[in-house]
Amino acid sequence: MKTIKTFVAALVLTSSFGAFASQTITASGATLDATEAKIAAQAQEMGASYKITSAFNRNQVHMTAELTK
Repeated sequence: MKTIKTFVAALVLTSSFGAFASQTITASGATLDATEAKIAAQAQEMGASYKITSAFNRNQVHMTAELTK
């Protein structure tokens, strides 16, 4: 029984970390700098660092980033 409780506790802890580790955020703006500033603000609010994974510009910039703890 103790083994099952330990396994469940470990599963809960790893799943909550895993959910954060793969979190993605997006932002849109007029320029690359303005859009990255929005990404940086979102990451700071969540207490995380970020890595930009994509950015494209048509009429405005759209950026996606992955958060890391």
